[in-house]
Amino acid sequence: MMYDRTRAQQPAGQARGPAERRTPGPEPLLPSDEQDKIVQRLRHALNTFADTPLEALEEAESAYDEATAQLVNALAERRRLLRAGWQARDLETQSDGLRLALRQYREITQRLLHI
Repeated sequence: MMYDRTRAQQPAGQARGPAERRTPGPEPLLPSDEQDKIVQRLRHALNTFADTPLEALEEAESAYDEATAQLVNALAERRRLLRAGWQARDLETQSDGLRLALRQYREITQRLLHI
């Protein structure tokens, strides 16, 4: 039986290939399947521009409108969940929970400012 040194050095449950690796970071604002659909529409617009420029531009505008609407909805839902989490608490005894909510608001706002 052959010994695989690289496999032995990886912790259990860690992704093995580059396509499976995930970098730790904030949760995406939109699900990846929704992002993929919008990106595909933009690619289609770019690819068809030479033949039908006006239709391609309309497709790009529609993809933009869809992305912004989904983003607004996702942000509103995230705000609703955050607010529900800290509003229901006894403000005097739950400072750790409030601190966590404040960090989450800060992180989301900073991400928006860096778009």
